[in-house]
Amino acid sequence: MSDDYMPPRVWTWDRENGGEFASINRPIAGPTHEKTLPVGRHPFQLYSLATPNGQKVTILLEELLAAGHEQAEYDAWLINIRDGDQFGSGFVAVNPNSKIPALVDRSGLTPIRVFESGAILLHLAQKFGAFLPDDPAARAETLSWLFWQMGSAPYLGGGFGHFYAYAPSKIEYAIDRFAMETKRQLDVLDRRLAEADYIAGDTYTIADIAIWPWYGALARGHLYEASEFLSVQEYRHVRRWADRIAGRPAVQRGRIVNRLPGSSDRALAERHAAADIDAALSAPVTDGEV
Repeated sequence: MSDDYMPPRVWTWDRENGGEFASINRPIAGPTHEKTLPVGRHPFQLYSLATPNGQKVTILLEELLAAGHEQAEYDAWLINIRDGDQFGSGFVAVNPNSKIPALVDRSGLTPIRVFESGAILLHLAQKFGAFLPDDPAARAETLSWLFWQMGSAPYLGGGFGHFYAYAPSKIEYAIDRFAMETKRQLDVLDRRLAEADYIAGDTYTIADIAIWPWYGALARGHLYEASEFLSVQEYRHVRRWADRIAGRPAVQRGRIVNRLPGSSDRALAERHAAADIDAALSAPVTDGEV
């Protein structure tokens, strides 16, 4: 790659453009192969991977179960995005955007598909009347921060994370631009958490559940090996909040679901019963586990 690259008059797809995800990224939608999605016995069928976006949904489902909502039982099926599972015909039928997570709500007479992690969190919170305040002002604050996360995290992940950790070459301009924006976002959160225990106020909500897997992980040094580069220790209110949420049992359970085996963390490729998580959490700790 060259620093003096000039865009052509018409862009064309170069399959050899490099990068960690070059083999699966493409400029067209739709399925690449036929594959039927499995269906388990529980009311909710989740098709996902334990990326930050995937963790949002499994954390909320585990929080709902911990709060006594037995009807929130779910099957979590692994979608390995590195293998292109998200382009199977069954998955594309649930999410035409071919991104994890995707949910099928089978609790009623007609299955309902829900895609985009923020939409799934809102669907579940409304369905169970949990982790979303009834008070209009508190509800508006929660939804504002939920959509803040949906709009902001692409700059962290697809922007900073991509160019800092995954791009085939280090581009100073791109890294500087997205590092600046990531630090600005951390400062937004730090200022907010200096005046409130949780993102939306005094109560733990889906706003915290949406933001924590991204910015909590970043503040605790678990994203892109970038904690020193971004000086995350400066954001002490974010770190306090991140550590507090990390201590919640449901968060500890939800964050390992649909995690690929072989990582340094505890991993549970699929979840079909609470006992599956119990077994994964009781397994011997491996070196480097966080």
